[in-house]
Amino acid sequence: MGTMRLDLALDMNHELVRLAAAIDWDAIAAEFRPMYCPNNGRPAVPTRLMAGLQLLKHTFNLSDELTVARWVENPYWQFFCGEEFFRHDLPVHPTQMTRWRQRIGEKGVEKLLQITIEAGKATRTITETSFDKVIVDTTVQPKNVQHPTDARLYRKVHAAMLRVAKDEGLVLRQSYRRMMDRAFRKHGGHSKARQFKRAKKVLKSLKTMAGRVMRDVERKMSDVAFDRNKRTMILAELILGQTRLTKGKIYSLHAPEVECIAKGKAHRPYEFGVKVSLAVTHKEGFVVGIQTCPDNPYDGHTLEGQLDQVERLTGKVPAHTFVDRGYKGHGVPEERSRVLISGTRKLGYTLKRHLRRRSAVEPEIGHMKADGLLGRNFLKGMAGDAINAILCGAGHNMRKILARLRALLYLLTSNAWEALQSLCRHLEVLRFHQEASGAI
Repeated sequence: MGTMRLDLALDMNHELVRLAAAIDWDAIAAEFRPMYCPNNGRPAVPTRLMAGLQLLKHTFNLSDELTVARWVENPYWQFFCGEEFFRHDLPVHPTQMTRWRQRIGEKGVEKLLQITIEAGKATRTITETSFDKVIVDTTVQPKNVQHPTDARLYRKVHAAMLRVAKDEGLVLRQSYRRMMDRAFRKHGGHSKARQFKRAKKVLKSLKTMAGRVMRDVERKMSDVAFDRNKRTMILAELILGQTRLTKGKIYSLHAPEVECIAKGKAHRPYEFGVKVSLAVTHKEGFVVGIQTCPDNPYDGHTLEGQLDQVERLTGKVPAHTFVDRGYKGHGVPEERSRVLISGTRKLGYTLKRHLRRRSAVEPEIGHMKADGLLGRNFLKGMAGDAINAILCGAGHNMRKILARLRALLYLLTSNAWEALQSLCRHLEVLRFHQEASGAI
């Protein structure tokens, strides 16, 4: 099978090719070099390949598996990741992308976000003056969990206890498997028919059966087995013991870090995930800072940390920060950054006009959820929440850069075509005059 040089086969004016030239890959390699072991062994995968795969994944809203599969089919993706010749095999196993994210951590993916900011300046998508005014807002990054109801949580606790019993070889007095399934369906039917007294009675039986199985497993398992399944046993007991007024509820067995956040939306009163704070440039909507805020803090208390991240990534603190009314009492001194809250009166014409544009951050959040992976996080744990949020910001910046390069290429080609048509018309007129004068 012959090999094909990518630089000879591709259009070098393509947006991905031009973006690859604008990204400082050497800075990425230098940043992540200390994370690799210098000893002899299996050669490491090139850093540019792994970083490029992560950026492509969040730019085009794909899973790890689809990213690797499409990389084989797309020569522009291969060129973007540093390949010289077209490859017909998978670059890495999809699980290597997970391990690489875990290796670089939150600090590493923040470096990728900073690289996209530098690429935005190199392509003139943003300028240095864009960092003077930013818009800060918060949203919710939902976790990949089912909507938590008491009946569903009791059923998951029961299923988890049966798994523990099977793994440890325990013989239970009674499994309640069929009774749990029947009661769960009955609870749903009563709730659908708005027969809430009957549904409450069935819910109590679901909790009783799950508790019986859990206590049976606790009695029969050894201390060593309990240590192996300590996390599951503790979470199960917390779920069965929590009430409507319990603080710090558990909403998922596999993701206990999930929080219930109310954002006041009519179509979705509560979302289950983690609060995310982000900062975008005032004019372009370019992400210059994004981070998770565990424990659902008050919006005003997140502003100081968000400005710290913006300063860390861009090298300067914005002169003006535009926020909504949820940031009242933020505590940021005016000499650091002038914070303008929606509804502020007695402002000049220019600041009033800038403040009206604060709501421009809302469609940027919508694009990150619809076109990116901010709408549902599949990564594990609190570290996965932080990594996914920052990479979503990097992917959003990549889409903006690609859109600008695509528009510039279209403008260049359209201008060239118009110039060629004008030249052809001029030659036709000149030929007509020559024929009329008898020169030909």
